[in-house]
Amino acid sequence: MRLIFWCSAGVLLHTYAVYPVLLVVLGSVRQLASDLRFGLTRRTRRVTRRDADAPRVSIVFAAHNEESVIARKMANCASLEYPIERLEVLVGCDGCTDSTAAGARATATENVVVHEFGDRSGKPAILNRLVPLASGDIVVFCDANTEIEPDAIHTLVRHFRQPDIGCVCGELRLRSRDGGAMGEQLYWRYETLLKFLESRSNMLIGANGALFAIRRSLFAPVPTDGIVDDFLIALNVRAAGYRIVYEPEAVAWEEAAPSARHEFRRRVRIGAGNFFALRHTWRLLSPTAGSVALAFWSHKVCRWLVPLALAAMQISAFTLAREPFYGMAASSFGVLALLALLGHRLDVRAQYWAPASIPYYFASMNLALLLGLVAFLRGTQTIVWAPTARAAAAIDAAEVP
Repeated sequence: MRLIFWCSAGVLLHTYAVYPVLLVVLGSVRQLASDLRFGLTRRTRRVTRRDADAPRVSIVFAAHNEESVIARKMANCASLEYPIERLEVLVGCDGCTDSTAAGARATATENVVVHEFGDRSGKPAILNRLVPLASGDIVVFCDANTEIEPDAIHTLVRHFRQPDIGCVCGELRLRSRDGGAMGEQLYWRYETLLKFLESRSNMLIGANGALFAIRRSLFAPVPTDGIVDDFLIALNVRAAGYRIVYEPEAVAWEEAAPSARHEFRRRVRIGAGNFFALRHTWRLLSPTAGSVALAFWSHKVCRWLVPLALAAMQISAFTLAREPFYGMAASSFGVLALLALLGHRLDVRAQYWAPASIPYYFASMNLALLLGLVAFLRGTQTIVWAPTARAAAAIDAAEVP
């Protein structure tokens, strides 16, 4: 039991403490080396923007029953500060039963092409159909509910002047409806920090589907029975020998889920997709993959194992509770569980109190991961789903599993 407790604690400590500190150290060493090279050679480190040689860009996204946001999305695409003659937008309507396609066409500019697909096939299948139709050298992926900052496309594509870069990940920022602090926002801030540090050390392995770009020549069709297309697309780029970088100045906005309860099903779905992705990406876990393997094990696999590690720690701590240290550990788990229950009650009432809401969000996120593992093992997770309720009008809408 002691061995189980400390092995499980090791997983948690490595994931949330040791790995971030290691990234800081590696990033500092890399930055120092970069500064020394700059000081000795006097070469510029900035990549300038010039419209004259701006690559042709294709923005692609899938939409299913997004009539409430599609007009705003089209207006957002029209507001982007990128030469319109070098920018196209491909919209894939995935078995829509509402006016999404009609709304997109009614509000689209001349560089927008709307493709309607009658049967619901899921986002990966739509992307597999859209990308071969794209004419851009660079493909930018986003979501129908994502609002892209006007200069974000420029900021993304300037990195592709470096031939070894194959994927650039933008930064997703969340807006809460009430402007208050939320567990989801704290989680994204933590993820953003890790991405920044991993990118600095050339260890970034994934992208966020809200906004990222790749060279079109590097796109490989993603499995249509999986649901983490952004993760797989980015890893395929990495497996091809190209770098993935994070660009915090390329900003996209989404509305945060109104509560952890609304976010829960999406987390279960993503959890199942993460385990599914291992079927296609397990080779990058080998030590021969270098720093990529360290990032994959530390940021992904260990994170996915945290729910099991938590359960093992609790069981072993309660079993050994007669010993003072393990008794304190068992008591701590009990206190955190009570705080999480209080956080749930507050969440139901749309209230937030950090000492309870943060443990609740952490527990909810890990329970969703555990259920995602169960769904993966049982093969019950579908690749089609209703969007997470984010807009105020959609909060009470029923979700399709």
